[in-house]
Amino acid sequence: MGSTLTAAAAGFGTGMSLIVAIGAQNAFVLRQGVRREAVLPVVAICAASDAVLIACGVGGLGALVTAWPAALTAVRVVGAAFLLCYAVVAARRVLGTAVLESAGPAVRSRRRAVLTCLAMTWLNPHVYLDTVLLLGAVSAGYGAHRWQFAVGAALASLCWFAALGFGARLLAGFFRRASSWRVLDGVVATTMLVAGVSLAVGA
Repeated sequence: MGSTLTAAAAGFGTGMSLIVAIGAQNAFVLRQGVRREAVLPVVAICAASDAVLIACGVGGLGALVTAWPAALTAVRVVGAAFLLCYAVVAARRVLGTAVLESAGPAVRSRRRAVLTCLAMTWLNPHVYLDTVLLLGAVSAGYGAHRWQFAVGAALASLCWFAALGFGARLLAGFFRRASSWRVLDGVVATTMLVAGVSLAVGA
């Protein structure tokens, strides 16, 4: 029992240390949370995607990905292009005057948010490196308890994205000012630009 809890705790700690960082996916979830647009599906997509990738890594897919580097290269190129385009969109919003609206999100916005979240998650090779390769490799050290390690890591992902997405609404008052949105979108644009350039140069 002790080994099981130890493995799960290690998975939670390792997973959290990899997830809690300023990146494209986190910036997107934060913006959706502040806008209160499609927060539940966005959080669910991020957490479920991480759980699937972690399971693949623990199950041994990491070795296959390592043996097929062309796959990560393709994802890197497409992901870089996507992030750079999103950076341009966010930069254009900095010049706008949008403020937080209390009305519910439109269906179109929800669909667009879901599609963007899927692209932000699955076209980011760093996600594969962190979940499939790194967590998969670390889990191997726990032998028979590696799946408990995986559960802990997946739980860390769920807790983080839920806190980021649903907790962001506490900032709603601050973001009723157009200037606050410009700051947030400026941060998002910069984050996407840095991430996109990093992928483009193969960092």
